[in-house]
Amino acid sequence: MTSTRKKIAALIVAGGSGTRFGAPKQYLPLLGKSVLQWSVDAFGGIADEIVAVTNPGHPQPESVRCVAGGATRQQSVRSGLAALRASKPDIVLIHDAARPLVTRALIETLVAAAEKSGAAIPALAVTDTVKRNGQTESRDNLFTVQTPQAFDFALIDTLHEKYKDKSFTDDAALCEAEGRDVTLAAGQPDNIKITHQQDLARAESLLSLRNGDVRTGQGYDVHKLVPAQGKKLMLCGVPIPHDFTLEGHSDADAGLHALTDALLAAIGAGDIGQHFSPSDPRWKNADSALFLRHAAHLVIAQGGLISHVDVTIVCEAPKIAPHRAAMQQRIADILNLPPARVSVKATTTEGLGFTGRREGIAAQAIATVRLPFLFATAQKDEDLKWAS
Repeated sequence: MTSTRKKIAALIVAGGSGTRFGAPKQYLPLLGKSVLQWSVDAFGGIADEIVAVTNPGHPQPESVRCVAGGATRQQSVRSGLAALRASKPDIVLIHDAARPLVTRALIETLVAAAEKSGAAIPALAVTDTVKRNGQTESRDNLFTVQTPQAFDFALIDTLHEKYKDKSFTDDAALCEAEGRDVTLAAGQPDNIKITHQQDLARAESLLSLRNGDVRTGQGYDVHKLVPAQGKKLMLCGVPIPHDFTLEGHSDADAGLHALTDALLAAIGAGDIGQHFSPSDPRWKNADSALFLRHAAHLVIAQGGLISHVDVTIVCEAPKIAPHRAAMQQRIADILNLPPARVSVKATTTEGLGFTGRREGIAAQAIATVRLPFLFATAQKDEDLKWAS
């Protein structure tokens, strides 16, 4: 276990251009989160501070402190280490953002090893036959090396400054150049690096296998239609031109409210009113995207994945079809899902009931999530600091 006496920092290297992949792979969606976010989240609860070294021209993640990188990986690591000096961590974990499947167990193993030796890296023994120029080579004492790599912060910071004009393939090589021993810890076989398109598909498959508890949740919401009087009608996060709007304490987006309840139901976390009371002035006229993000955050906090969501709007007017694509994209953006994993559709009640009389709009939603089978589901519903 990580010692409470040590201050741990994580440095996520995420400034690459993804030349071999064809795009900056660290920002691509992977089962509801970006590749970079998977890497960042892996250190949550372990690292006291997380810094991502990014390219300023790329999208900047909001959940982590970002600093600009350099022309090479080594320069980017130096930039990240410099940003950490003020907080003076004891141990720093240097991790490539393109390895989104790293586990908490591996991180804790490396921290413990680095506390003892000053430097520890995850390594896997080579098991395949190795040939050079057609000749078989001995694979004894051959290893492939992964990240994160863990170091005494003062040690690796000093070495990066000392060897700033050299070029090394990983951070442990600086210790080797200095004659410092590096502890080899057992690596994680599925801690793969996203390099090619097929790697992303493999990562998705591996993450899905980790989350075999497939659940569904259902949500339903109704809001009354009232004259617009300057207030926009919001449905599924999209403003809809209409003479009427929906009445409610927040923006009264019935579609996002139903979907929020569906996600909460899937993880047994109550309903939207328990998390965002209509009597709380904080949520007066609030964007309902905030509520949906909160529900998604609770799924992720349980180690879960949002697999698919489906929303049905029930109304006579306005027409939903012209706005369906925008609604689908908006929900996908909020949940960080590919649009193909979001369904939005509409129906009428053929003039029957309160929707048929155009007194209100109803929305139904179903969410499919994947969770690890073993997980403590205790929630701290009162803690909404992240949402403020």
